[in-house]
Amino acid sequence: MKKILIVALSFASMTITSIHASSVEIGTKSQNETNKNRVADNSNVQSSWDDAVVTDAMSNFKSLSRVERKARVKEAKKYLKEYKANAANATGSNDKVLLAILAILLPPLAVYLHQGTTNDTFWISVLLTLLFWLPGVIFALITVL
Repeated sequence: MKKILIVALSFASMTITSIHASSVEIGTKSQNETNKNRVADNSNVQSSWDDAVVTDAMSNFKSLSRVERKARVKEAKKYLKEYKANAANATGSNDKVLLAILAILLPPLAVYLHQGTTNDTFWISVLLTLLFWLPGVIFALITVL
């Protein structure tokens, strides 16, 4: 949750910076070129955030005035709320129904499809299914739903 908030704050910071930079007319040519590079960099947002990017975003955020920080936090909360609403709507009920049916038939496969990897949860499901089928089904249903 903390990383999502930091990413949302850095995204909001980049968005506001690009909007502010594009709306303010800068007199010198070198500043205009720097501004264009900044907007171009913001459009190529990295899909994987490393610690250096997060640290840089936080230092930029901390250097802002109190009013700007409050505005960006408010905007980040708005983006986070929209993200949560979209994530809740993206998971269809059809997927859950199909995974529940699969959890009854082949519990480890349902857990694998839900988790996306062979982690501890998957191996517990395999073990419970091998012991007796019913504990594997119950565990898979709990995991999937």
